[in-house]
Amino acid sequence: MGDEGDMSDFVEDVEEENQGGDAGLDEYDMLTKMSDTSSAQARKGKDIQGIPWDRLNITREKYRLTRLEQYRNYENIPASGEAVDKECKQMQKGGNFYEFFHNTRLVKPTILHFQLRNLVWATSKHDVYLMSSYSVMHWSSLSGNLSEVLNFAGHVAPTEKHAGSLLEGFMQTQISTLAVKDNFLVAGGFQGELTCKSLDKKGVSFCTRTTYDDNAITNAVEIYDRLGGGMHFMASNNDCGIREYDMEKFQLLNHFRFPWPVNHTSISPDRRVVAVVGDHVDALLMDSQNGKTIAKVVGHLDYSFASAWHPDGRIFATGNQDKTSRVWDIRNLSSPIAVLKNNLGAARSIRFSSDGQFMVVAEPADFVHIYSTKADYKVRQEIDFFGEISGVSVSPDDESLYIGIWDRTYASLLQYNRRHAYGYLDSYF
Repeated sequence: MGDEGDMSDFVEDVEEENQGGDAGLDEYDMLTKMSDTSSAQARKGKDIQGIPWDRLNITREKYRLTRLEQYRNYENIPASGEAVDKECKQMQKGGNFYEFFHNTRLVKPTILHFQLRNLVWATSKHDVYLMSSYSVMHWSSLSGNLSEVLNFAGHVAPTEKHAGSLLEGFMQTQISTLAVKDNFLVAGGFQGELTCKSLDKKGVSFCTRTTYDDNAITNAVEIYDRLGGGMHFMASNNDCGIREYDMEKFQLLNHFRFPWPVNHTSISPDRRVVAVVGDHVDALLMDSQNGKTIAKVVGHLDYSFASAWHPDGRIFATGNQDKTSRVWDIRNLSSPIAVLKNNLGAARSIRFSSDGQFMVVAEPADFVHIYSTKADYKVRQEIDFFGEISGVSVSPDDESLYIGIWDRTYASLLQYNRRHAYGYLDSYF
């Protein structure tokens, strides 16, 4: 597991050195005061995170080298990240697909479990939902308004009655994963809790505890529309199970079991196949109707925590603690069509753009990579910052990319906007 809050350590050093008087306090305030960064300020040279490098005892370039040398990638299988170099494609850096637009310090993303980083979701280019401590928050980049949607610090109970719902609800639920799509929100808890809410209604629709197993953490949730109509969601759990629910009556439709904890699932665009990854070096392709294994996907050297499907339904990707993302074609699974290596650590989150032109990969910290699918994944844009990543999300129209940064001092929400041929618009519209 990587070191957390390293930027804060430098700031705290300044605080300790300056505790002798008011001048020192002023200096510390200047280092830590809330300060957003706009695209115009960034073009003039301001750090996108507002980090005052000229006041710190290290340059950005030197600190980047230090992070690359000292960050410890978490591995369940020792040295898995060192054994993949010869497989990786030579990447051409310099892609410029999304450009920095705004960094919001008012938003304070957090994470609960260091391996689970799906806690940021954009439902439009202006609307983002994320976890901040015990609260699900909504950020509007259009109005600049941050509001609380749901607070799990106290008592949360359903206001609707559905079969199987725990009417008594939960107390102080620790949220390990989140999914938001259209007007639906599902939050998964550390002890197998699932809480469902319609964003256009007051209150909570449904609460359940999927398992009372000691190893019950909800690792991932995916919300998707069925081709025949209606919304479903699938919850991946550390108790080695996948559970599928409908989102009208919140009934359990399927419960599929595996020989190892399931860390993430994603369903294909035609809703027939589910990519399943977990505490095993191999991934699986599963029939969504009966849970039977269609194929085994062999290649990774450690456990996987991310998966995603390209909109064409033929290509999917898996992200692993061996520091790689692997891109597969279901028509030939004998070897991946691309092996893409990260800089610091595991591929914790993967997203394809809705138009299929880009694949976004988030590391545990500091780096988000955007690969061009049209260039056969050989061209990438590297977004470089400092801090643990709570989640990454591309808006449904592909116009905005949001990155949640968890840090004791510089926690924030980064927004990047899609580059277009015209460059004269630098506004929210």
